This record gives sequence, C-alpha cells and structure tokens, in this order.
Amino acid sequence: MTTPVPETKIVDKKKIACDGGGGASGHPRVWLTIPDDRGWVECPYCDTKYVYGEEIKQAG
Repeated sequence: MTTPVPETKIVDKKKIACDGGGGASGHPRVWLTIPDDRGWVECPYCDTKYVYGEEIKQAG
C-alpha cells in the first residue's frame, strides 16, 4: 500500500484556513499562519503544505 503524497498549494496570504477538502475526507477547519522566516506551513491534520507566493517569486 502506498501513502499519497501531500498536496502543495501556493497562496497569496500568510493566514490561511485548511479543512482537508471538505466532505468525508476532510477534517476540522484550522487556521494556519505562514511564518516570515520560513515562507511555508504544513497542516497538522492532512500535511498539505502551503507556500506563500512571494517566496516563489523571490526564489525565481
């Protein structure tokens, strides 16, 4: 059995909400804040990684 790879989403705000996609496969909504020093945060429930879009622009 293989474990699905967590999704990575590019966002344009540093405070975001994650509910795991809703429906039966979702989880309680949690609010996450992307730290300035790291530029990304992972959801503690579904491991989705949220990357602040400005970090992508600076790296490119």
